[in-house]
Amino acid sequence: MNKIDVKSERFAALRYRDFRLLWIGLLISNIGSQMQFAAINWHIFILTHSAVSLGLIGLSRFIPIAFFSLIGGAVADARNRKTILFITQIVLMSVSVFLAFATLLNIATPLIIYIITAISSIAIAFDSPPRQAIIPSLVHKDHLTNAMSLNSIMWRTAMIVGPTFAGIIIGQFGVAFVYFINAVSFIGVIVALVLMKTSGEVEGEPSKISFKAILEGLSFVKSKPIIWSTMILDFFSTFFASATSLLPIFAVNVLNVGSKGYGLLYAAESIGAVLSGYILAHLGVIKNQGKTLLIAVFIYGLATVVFGLSKMFIISFFALFFVGVGDSVSTIIRNTIRQLTTPDYIRGRMTSVNMIFFMGGPQLGEFEAGMLAAMIGAPLSVVVGGIATIAVVGVVALKIPVLRRYTGEK
Repeated sequence: MNKIDVKSERFAALRYRDFRLLWIGLLISNIGSQMQFAAINWHIFILTHSAVSLGLIGLSRFIPIAFFSLIGGAVADARNRKTILFITQIVLMSVSVFLAFATLLNIATPLIIYIITAISSIAIAFDSPPRQAIIPSLVHKDHLTNAMSLNSIMWRTAMIVGPTFAGIIIGQFGVAFVYFINAVSFIGVIVALVLMKTSGEVEGEPSKISFKAILEGLSFVKSKPIIWSTMILDFFSTFFASATSLLPIFAVNVLNVGSKGYGLLYAAESIGAVLSGYILAHLGVIKNQGKTLLIAVFIYGLATVVFGLSKMFIISFFALFFVGVGDSVSTIIRNTIRQLTTPDYIRGRMTSVNMIFFMGGPQLGEFEAGMLAAMIGAPLSVVVGGIATIAVVGVVALKIPVLRRYTGEK
């Protein structure tokens, strides 16, 4: 990939045509997906009024990821990545259509919603490795941090627009309409894939889909302390501080703001993430990345504690805003480190290992938060999780000095 000569580093990655196409397509698709995530949480809560039932959503997402992500990574390093993405978009579109019709026909029980969620997670296990692995082939390595910042902005913008629209649409038309919108949104990625000139083929000799290939990916991650240390930090911080699944309880029982307020709370975290991602995209290069990463996760945990203690909507909103700031900064740094230190031939498998940590933490965290909330109440559950996250930062900073000292070099 030849480097594009730009006078300003701000949004430099968008100057690359294929990256721009994929970025726009993913923005459209992710808006729909985030609408559906918010709608599913609301749907389950309305059907059950149970914190445990909300927690089970996370479990139904994690189990398929745990079983299929490593296979998905091996496939991403052995097959054309554009082709894989095309297939996963079709599958995700189909299950969203099914969920919409099931809801309209009043047969969408919690069990059906959990099953649909699990099927979607299987598709995501095959979608995420090629989607992340293809990014470094779309931009020059000097603009990779910028690309990661823009991806964070795109993802978090979707998390602002999606839940906000979902809250409004649920109130006006019901959750089935949200599911239909999500199904249509996958067309954005499909069109982008058709228009992209990048072949999608793995650089060098593609690996074979085998148990040996999976073990090779695991061995590679194990040999890179700077990679596995960020995965550990990611997993435990999101495991303890997963408050998103409990937002319906806070919106209805703690803050009394209804579905529209729920949509705003769901979006607050992403507003902070978008603003911080914009700043990082403007800066281009982050110095002292290890220390910055640890500080960002500390802010994430502290803001979670404030949210759990708050009884006022405005305080809760801004607490979630700073949760987003911490999460965005740490995500951008983690992804940049991993992509720069991983060769293309094994990038899909590295991503698949990361999926278990990246998605396992928040999804198991949602289950943990639901169980704990059922025992001690939602606010105290969130506070305990935030405190535990702060403790994790301290332990990682002391026990894994290679991360604390990392400055951004390979």
